[in-house]
Amino acid sequence: MEKYKQEFIEFMVESNVLKFGDFTLKSGRKSPFFMNAGAYVTGSQLMRLGRYYAEAIHEHYGDDFDVLFGPAYKGIPLSVATVIAFHEMYGKEIRYCSNRKEVKDHGDTGILLGSKLQDGDKVVIIEDVTTSGKSIEETFPILKAQGDVTIVGLMVSLNRMERGKGEKSALAEIKELYGIEANAIVTMADVVEHLYNRECLGRIVIDDTLKAAIDAYYEQYGVK
Repeated sequence: MEKYKQEFIEFMVESNVLKFGDFTLKSGRKSPFFMNAGAYVTGSQLMRLGRYYAEAIHEHYGDDFDVLFGPAYKGIPLSVATVIAFHEMYGKEIRYCSNRKEVKDHGDTGILLGSKLQDGDKVVIIEDVTTSGKSIEETFPILKAQGDVTIVGLMVSLNRMERGKGEKSALAEIKELYGIEANAIVTMADVVEHLYNRECLGRIVIDDTLKAAIDAYYEQYGVK
């Protein structure tokens, strides 16, 4: 596993973004782990987060794109932090763009924040995590309504590796439905591989009991 991925896993734990225990997801599923990107709140956290995203985006999509689109609301700081990091790390000016939940009819009008989209723009979408693909279902038509743009792909921080609406993973369903690549900085398999019975931040994060709970979760909800 690449060094930046190992560092990112520990960063999620350190920032209390990736937590383990008993959680009920929006889908109603009972999960032994939960991710909340809203816990990234400090300048240093957002700086590091942007760099991890930038490295993963560069690895999967290179730099042949123009706009990084972060769906409201969590995608807004993600897109801003990442375009800053992308310029710092790769010397490429990428514009950021996000949507508003409601169309603004005065001043800076329209549904978009940041850069307007132009015909010919190549767009990468950035999100925290995708479980059901619902956000892409909302985002895709917004982007396509702005003009003749090409959606290069989607980047999330964590691939939960569980079924979306059908038998495939949410990321696989997105690729099938919309014809775009969908990738993650790390997968839950990466997380388990790196943390299982291995000390992180002075403690064992995933012990035998938690590993058994994660395995049981994937028996029920994992991708076949």
